[in-house]
Amino acid sequence: MIKKLDLVLGILFAVATVIFITIFLTNETFFNWAFARHHNVLSWYIRPLFIVPIVIFAFKKSLTGIFGSIFALFTSMFWFPAPAESDPRVLSFLAYEMEYLKGAWTAPKILISLLVPIFFVMLITAAWKRSWKWLLGTVIGAAVLKVLWSVIFSGDAGLSILKPAVTGLIICVGGLYLYLRRREVKSKERSK
Repeated sequence: MIKKLDLVLGILFAVATVIFITIFLTNETFFNWAFARHHNVLSWYIRPLFIVPIVIFAFKKSLTGIFGSIFALFTSMFWFPAPAESDPRVLSFLAYEMEYLKGAWTAPKILISLLVPIFFVMLITAAWKRSWKWLLGTVIGAAVLKVLWSVIFSGDAGLSILKPAVTGLIICVGGLYLYLRRREVKSKERSK
């Protein structure tokens, strides 16, 4: 892709993500509609999988791919229909998460919430610079912190994300490993 077009499309996806988050946090009707669909745990399983394309596009230095994948990650919370019924722990955890997002934004809450963009910066930078140890540490650290945050702040209900988080982590690490092995094999074939 032409670098200028990649930059423009990347910026458009980044702006679309900011607009989505702003509407999500400020429009009560949209917030409730999206969260009703977020009760479908399929969205919990799919969201971590977007880490793989984010990393691959960062490796390829494609801003369109990076920010398109981030946009998809955030919007995937409402891709699936609202479930007919939900696990009580899921309901309890999401009630806490909704309250957290709609509650007062104190300094500690802002600092904790800044971990999300910091995660993306670390993830993209690690892949961009091809620092595989830093990348692996970032992916594992994010999964562990998400589970810890969920359990510490919402108690047993936070355990409801353990299975999706661990599954996502295994798939991400496995997917990245396969991608890197494939690149290594192709590189060796080219050097023959």
